Amino acid sequence: MPEPITLDGFRADLAGCLFLEPGEVDLGDSPLDSGLDSLRIVTLLERWQAAGADISFVDLAERTSFAQWWQLLTERTQEANRADA
Repeated sequence: MPEPITLDGFRADLAGCLFLEPGEVDLGDSPLDSGLDSLRIVTLLERWQAAGADISFVDLAERTSFAQWWQLLTERTQEANRADA
């Protein structure tokens, strides 16, 4: 079973792609305005899919803040866990 995605892990993943410290990631920020390009988004997407989140690139592209990404990841991971139970 994959390791669950935590808020700290989510921030660390984003920070790694943005060359920041996890505490510097503002969840209210826009992913594109923060400097994430499509390649980095796909890298994050693959990591989160491997951790059990049923999300797509389009799902992320439709959301305009990291907070909305976190909400989506939380919802989709919980749905996947319920389906596995």
